[in-house]
Amino acid sequence: MARIWEPENRFQRWLDVEICACEAWCRLGKIPKSALDNIVKKARFDVNRIDEIEKTVKHDVIAFLTSVAEYVGPDSRYIHMGLTSSDILDTSLALLLREAAGLIIKDIEALLEVLKKKAYEHKNTVMMGRSHGIHAEPMTFGLKMALWHDEMRRNLERMERAKETISYGKLSGAVGTFSSVDPRVEGYALKKLGLKAEPVATQVVHRDRHAEFFTTLAIIATSIEKFAVEIRHLQRTEVLEAEEPFTKGQKGSSAMPHKRNPVLSENLTGLARLIRGYSVSALEDIPLWHERDISHSSVERVIAPDATILLDFMLARTANLIKGLVVYPENMLENMGRLKGLVYSQKVLLKLVEKGIVREESYAIVQRNAMKVWEGLGDFRSLLLDDAEVMNYLSEKEVDACFDIRPYLKNVDYIFKRAFTGKRKR
Repeated sequence: MARIWEPENRFQRWLDVEICACEAWCRLGKIPKSALDNIVKKARFDVNRIDEIEKTVKHDVIAFLTSVAEYVGPDSRYIHMGLTSSDILDTSLALLLREAAGLIIKDIEALLEVLKKKAYEHKNTVMMGRSHGIHAEPMTFGLKMALWHDEMRRNLERMERAKETISYGKLSGAVGTFSSVDPRVEGYALKKLGLKAEPVATQVVHRDRHAEFFTTLAIIATSIEKFAVEIRHLQRTEVLEAEEPFTKGQKGSSAMPHKRNPVLSENLTGLARLIRGYSVSALEDIPLWHERDISHSSVERVIAPDATILLDFMLARTANLIKGLVVYPENMLENMGRLKGLVYSQKVLLKLVEKGIVREESYAIVQRNAMKVWEGLGDFRSLLLDDAEVMNYLSEKEVDACFDIRPYLKNVDYIFKRAFTGKRKR
């Protein structure tokens, strides 16, 4: 990913755009074939020379064109004919962002495979489902992985859409009116470059396209943070249901040799904050003065390489983290028993309702016994069996049936089928 944003590659994309424009002009008879052949043969640049020239001219595109002209000679007068700097900058930026998007899409696809494998591996690994951080009802660890897979599938679709949204260029000259360039030049050049033409351009491609791209990166990064925060919670000493891989020779603390910290997940959390910040910067770039200014330029020089490189790194790190994640099924079962059967309370509630008791009364009966468990006065099943009002409606067998784990797992196959083999785009 970093290679995309190196000066050599960036200036090469500028040159690609310029040569495509020259080819179009040649087809229209405005550039002699011999001149075009000479341009194609000799056109190149020197990064150090561009930097040297820019110190004097204070204009990157002029410095670039000057460097190219030193290689091409007199025929360089045909290069950049009728164009303005933003024609080259914005069209080449579309090429760079599209290339970056392609790598990110591959990263997401790799992560999807890892998540799918982990989901099936733990499809029936029973654990506690939590709401507000409190035990709710049983589920499986595989369902958690399936949920993450489904979210990343949506992120893949978002990234594919963002790639299309950003794949627009313009070669329509100053303020976009084609005053000095034939629209056919734009049509030919953009088609050859694999881009579409901005339908109504000013001097720039409009930055709502770029904002959509960077907010998509932010959504993906935030999904990763969501996964990372969950892993951090599951690795807490009091929980320890899953843990980041701790490699041989790794150390967790300079002071405490026993520490095994969720450093990978914490790192992902921090990087997500950066990328969300870049999305705000991209949104701020949308309002430009009149037909253009360059307030967006300095922003994009930072956020384009940084955000794409960071997300590329985050996706690769997340895939390796999930692949190496250590899962502790025995701890999951042990934790599930901490509330002494309270997690089956809804089953008891529904059974009482089934017997004809109004819901509010049923709720009061169940909650009355549940609160005794919270207060350390016994386990839920025993308290129910000792409650005359409960036993007035339910038999001991019916109470025991409420504590059966199987109903909570009976639709796991259905959910997996819907998540992984249902009729959808992916």
